[in-house]
Amino acid sequence: MTEKQRPFGVSMTEREMDECLPADEAAFRSPVPTQIVSNGEYNPLPQTAKQKQVESLIKETADKQAKLHNTSRRKFLASSSGMAAAFLAMNKIHGSLFDVNAAELNPDAAGDRRTTYKGQFIFDDQTHFIRDDFKEEGLLGLTKWAEGAGVNPNINSVPTNLSRYKMDNYLKEIFLDSDTTIALLSGAPFDDPNWWLLSNDAIQNACRAVNKMAGSVRMLGHSVITPKYPNWMDEVDRAIEELKPVSWKSYTIGDPFGPSKYAWRLDDEKLMYPFYEKAIKSGINTICIHKGLMPLDYEKAFAGTWESATVNDLGQAAKDWPGMNFVIYHSALRPWLAEKPDVEMAQFEKDGYIQWSTDLARIPEKFGVNNVYAELGSVFASTAVTNPRFCAAFLGQLVNEMGPDRVVWGTDSVWYGSPQWQIEAMRRIEIPEDMMKKQGWKIPLGDGQGSVKNKIFGENSAKLYNLDAQKIAADAKAFDNDKIAQMKAEYLAMGGDRSNAAYGYIAKEGRDNVKS
Repeated sequence: MTEKQRPFGVSMTEREMDECLPADEAAFRSPVPTQIVSNGEYNPLPQTAKQKQVESLIKETADKQAKLHNTSRRKFLASSSGMAAAFLAMNKIHGSLFDVNAAELNPDAAGDRRTTYKGQFIFDDQTHFIRDDFKEEGLLGLTKWAEGAGVNPNINSVPTNLSRYKMDNYLKEIFLDSDTTIALLSGAPFDDPNWWLLSNDAIQNACRAVNKMAGSVRMLGHSVITPKYPNWMDEVDRAIEELKPVSWKSYTIGDPFGPSKYAWRLDDEKLMYPFYEKAIKSGINTICIHKGLMPLDYEKAFAGTWESATVNDLGQAAKDWPGMNFVIYHSALRPWLAEKPDVEMAQFEKDGYIQWSTDLARIPEKFGVNNVYAELGSVFASTAVTNPRFCAAFLGQLVNEMGPDRVVWGTDSVWYGSPQWQIEAMRRIEIPEDMMKKQGWKIPLGDGQGSVKNKIFGENSAKLYNLDAQKIAADAKAFDNDKIAQMKAEYLAMGGDRSNAAYGYIAKEGRDNVKS
């Protein structure tokens, strides 16, 4: 496998890729994944013994409940009752970390839960609709969808070999199969411009197409910036003048694939401070930065640049530019499970430290700033399904040290299929009382639509992007009656179900190539 043949968006080596399987082809289609699904930027850990137990329990419950309710196992697993079955299994194996009870296995009770959460404002701060599928096909989904919607924006700049995550599937997974209200469409830069996920123009064209079709604001978009590139500030000027994104996106490591000649630092006064000044003046004063979430051998694979994926450049920049908002993608969590789950958890129990993300959590107090945010894309998903107690520790530290006003929801979908299971996991998860007491924390996560979780799910991002989240939540008519809401109602009325498919990579170890 040459670098040019490597699946798009993947920074794992050829050997590491040989140890993986496509999740949509090989993984059990559980309502909640039963092993880590990687988006290609980090190594997926093989299915653990506890995850195998969870999977076995889910299958056992699904078989029993499907027979009881005269339906198929697949239909049961795609239902809200199937989702409850997954969390019941996780609680039995991992301990009671998720708010769920056996009554939810009854379809009527599951329907009541759907009614309870109807209208909750959920802003997904990180979504994508591209992944290479090895077929060298064009990205036809966006074009076909745009033509079908009758808006046909100019999206000719979208690369034609990135078809795995098509726009039509993105719409289904994000808006029909989940409770997401608004999605932020993201991109990524590469040293080779032919490998960009989406051009800045394509991102904005997609947003305009979706919003025009919906009749409301359902999608917002970044413009990707490329510090150190020749004339990179010219593209910033063009974005401000023509594209008008809601925020900026970039990678301090330069290229997600490996060592880049364009790695940089947030606190580089000569390089970045003129940009911050221009961004603030334009009113586009939020920048989303990829940090952490690197492959297992990052010190070798990103030799000379991996330090740029830490947050040691963040504090001073945030202090010098209080008018900028710095949203740190993946909460800067170091390669998740570079160690075994129990090892990572033991380190936290011993000294309260989580690699790299603790450094982020302590920046506000250390530097006296309130313009730094932690985003949860990929890291919430992978920790929740592997070690829910560690996930609770990770969330608890962010909420208690940064504050609940500084954590934002993001799923990194559609890499992981529909984000609904992540939404349900966040609604249900709580920090164990013994952990709260030992760490001296005062802020629990609380109810699924309580103050803390509502802030994380949408209110914090709404403030960043100048949306009135409380008004939206109180009067959801704009979203209840738009075209996407109508499509969702028709879809559900026709018996539409989640596919429970995930589209990243799982470890081959312990898996054959057949779903069960």
